[in-house]
Amino acid sequence: MPKLKTKKGAAKRFGLSKNGKVKRKKAYKSHILTKKNGKRIRHLRKPGYVTNENETKTVKKMLPYG
Repeated sequence: MPKLKTKKGAAKRFGLSKNGKVKRKKAYKSHILTKKNGKRIRHLRKPGYVTNENETKTVKKMLPYG
């Protein structure tokens, strides 16, 4: 059986945690940061997790060796 290819776009955006959750970056951190307060920006630095089961399955298929 041939090797499975990783979707490189997904590999750049998602990662897997030790216990199998799918990590992602939080949105709204790229620009227009002057009107967002420091606490909000600090919280946006922390990783988010994909919570929807269907989306989690989809991302895990895109990262076969993750």
